Amino acid sequence: MAMDTKNVIETRGLKKTFLDFWRRPTVEAVKSLDLTVRQGEVFGLLGPNGSGKSTTIKMLLGLLHPTGGELRVLGARPDDMRAKARIGYLPEVSHLHPFLTPRETLRYYASLFGMTRVEAAKRTEELLAMVDLAQASDRAVGRFSKGMARRVGLAQALVNAPELLVLDEPTSGLDPIGCREVKDLVRILAKTGVTVLMTSHLLADVEDVCDRVAILDGGVLRAEGKIAELLRQPDAVRFLIEGLDDEAAESLRLELEARAGRRVRQDYPAMSLETFFLQVVAKEGRARDFALAPFLARPAAGQREGGTCAEA
Repeated sequence: MAMDTKNVIETRGLKKTFLDFWRRPTVEAVKSLDLTVRQGEVFGLLGPNGSGKSTTIKMLLGLLHPTGGELRVLGARPDDMRAKARIGYLPEVSHLHPFLTPRETLRYYASLFGMTRVEAAKRTEELLAMVDLAQASDRAVGRFSKGMARRVGLAQALVNAPELLVLDEPTSGLDPIGCREVKDLVRILAKTGVTVLMTSHLLADVEDVCDRVAILDGGVLRAEGKIAELLRQPDAVRFLIEGLDDEAAESLRLELEARAGRRVRQDYPAMSLETFFLQVVAKEGRARDFALAPFLARPAAGQREGGTCAEA
């Protein structure tokens, strides 16, 4: 089957088998994986530990060579350096130089992409403000908490204004405010046409931001599709009516039971604990309005047209 170069990520029959010292097969980590991720899409790659998620991501980034199948990222092979320059990556564990400050760290990574000092400095300051580290920009990263180091790692992944952003457990170590800001960031980037591939064991975060998900287990693709379609219960319907007191609600429930000839359950809508927490801290003035770094808000010519974003 021919591969569509318009897709940001496309795999066909992708396989990865690890060998031992004597070149004997030991683990078949990924088995005949077919995936397609389109531009401007937020795609969740899910699965338990050992399911093949990390192996798949490493093959997409060119860090591992597939044993079989086909793979294209941004229309090119994963080892194409021009394609790599258009990718941002946040690994599950951010390995940052402990003696560098966030400002020095971001300027260093900007220099790897060949930016001038002026452009690198400008992007660094915008990113520091975006991830709320401007006040700590001259402290050594090695003294940061895990959450603060995670913010530096996220800024590093965005320094090149990537067209494809790969996030491995992006909210790990972040407090609820930081988690919400990461999810806001993902939504906004998708609106500009950036494609986001993310993994997370926090399924509520995935449900909040992803358009589609794929679930791996034992290296095999077990399920794939839009979240709303995968989670919909086809044999149940829920009605939401505002302004009813308990007596009116009970009367309506009994009438529905009589007409439907089956039991009708009654419950009350509830906000998520995250939403309640953010409302509480907002009253105390601790929450902040998230703003995308200006250089990221400008769509790349010919690359970020027509992107769509998942609605939470």
